[in-house]
Amino acid sequence: MDLLVWIVIILLFIASFASLIFPIIPGPLVLWGGFLAYQFLIDGERLSLVFWLAMIVLTILLIVSDIIANSYFVKKYGGSKWGERAAAVGVIIGSFIIPPFGIIIIPFTTVLIVELLQKNSAEEAGKAAVGSLFGFLSGSLAKIIIQLFMIIWFIIEVWLFH
Repeated sequence: MDLLVWIVIILLFIASFASLIFPIIPGPLVLWGGFLAYQFLIDGERLSLVFWLAMIVLTILLIVSDIIANSYFVKKYGGSKWGERAAAVGVIIGSFIIPPFGIIIIPFTTVLIVELLQKNSAEEAGKAAVGSLFGFLSGSLAKIIIQLFMIIWFIIEVWLFH
């Protein structure tokens, strides 16, 4: 039985990375599915309170990493406050529209339109929109790092601390 549960846990961890390409997959929820499968089906006492509290914090960071990265890079590339907000909304909407491309196209387009509507030059608007692309890439990299960190912490907690 434990082997079957471990296979499910590993598949859930892999699926959490698939969420980077297919945002319709709830990556953090799938990752937590692996943690909870271990907790309730293998060993309910091994994972510490510190582990669970850290996973909550890291999950929040995981969820907002796209929004934070997009806003940061739009601002860095000369976008306005409205451009930053458009990038955040674009990430959320883009997650559901034409996955996985929507999370790239929608923020780019919304930032471009918002910046042009504010009477910025096409060059300025284009730079801010490109910032949203860098935001997507850096947000994805942050998600990979955070998810790997969470999985590695889980492995250490399970095999090394007890």
